Amino acid sequence: MASDTTRSGYVAIVGRPNVGKSTLLNHLLGQKISITSRKPQTTRHQVLGIKTEGDNQIVFVDTPGLHRAEGKAINRYMNRAASSALRDVDVVVMVVDRTAWTEEDQMVLEQVQAVGLPTLLVVNKVDLMEDKAQLLPHLQSLTERYNFEAILPLSALRNLNVVELEQEILRFLPESAHFFPEEQITNRSQRFLAAEIVREKIMRQLGDELPYSVAVEIEEFALEGATVHISALILVERDGQKKILIGEKGARLRSIGTEARRDMEKLFDSKVMLRLWVKVRRGWSDDERALRSLGYDDV
Repeated sequence: MASDTTRSGYVAIVGRPNVGKSTLLNHLLGQKISITSRKPQTTRHQVLGIKTEGDNQIVFVDTPGLHRAEGKAINRYMNRAASSALRDVDVVVMVVDRTAWTEEDQMVLEQVQAVGLPTLLVVNKVDLMEDKAQLLPHLQSLTERYNFEAILPLSALRNLNVVELEQEILRFLPESAHFFPEEQITNRSQRFLAAEIVREKIMRQLGDELPYSVAVEIEEFALEGATVHISALILVERDGQKKILIGEKGARLRSIGTEARRDMEKLFDSKVMLRLWVKVRRGWSDDERALRSLGYDDV
């Protein structure tokens, strides 16, 4: 029998960098809206992922990893974006990586404790554990750190226990009308998603050479007939970085463009014409005004 109760609520996904928050969000949604790479701090903005099934609507808030280093303006921005996600949510999902517990994990937990919301702890990447016998005693030790509503061993990448996590979240959703239309899956514009896809491909191909010195600005996003025309400006901080990004005879930039275009065509369900070029803007990552012009102003 169908329920007459409509439920809707916000769920913050928090954790230190590189524990798998964005991968988890994508698997919970069954669709990719948050970019991922092996490099910490790939996620720089809050991104909402909206999942509506029947009477239930869960609004997930993916966040940058909380981290101690605040040397640059962009690091301070990311920490603000992550912390502010805890202000107005109904449930917190804290993500940790296997049996590790670092100072930054502790810092995240202290922020979670301060808001006092129902919190589910996800122990992610358990598929990568060589000694599975370590898991049970570790889960036991985690129960002593905080009064979590539930602790779930999980593999976001392998979709292991993701459904179980969603069932736990539903227990805490308040009765409420839905906040978003049923078909909406994110609060972010197509321009934003296009810029993030380009940045993901750069992070995946050049994460070691250009870890955090890259920003992407969409200068054109226009639908002409059945084709989306996108022009993206890639900003770096030094001439040497520009050379690395373009590659031998433009090969690296072409490779990034090809991969990004494929993802965009899948996401936008349209043919995409993508043009990329690279510009040096020195010190953009430590310049509050430059960051605002690049969209780092939403917290």
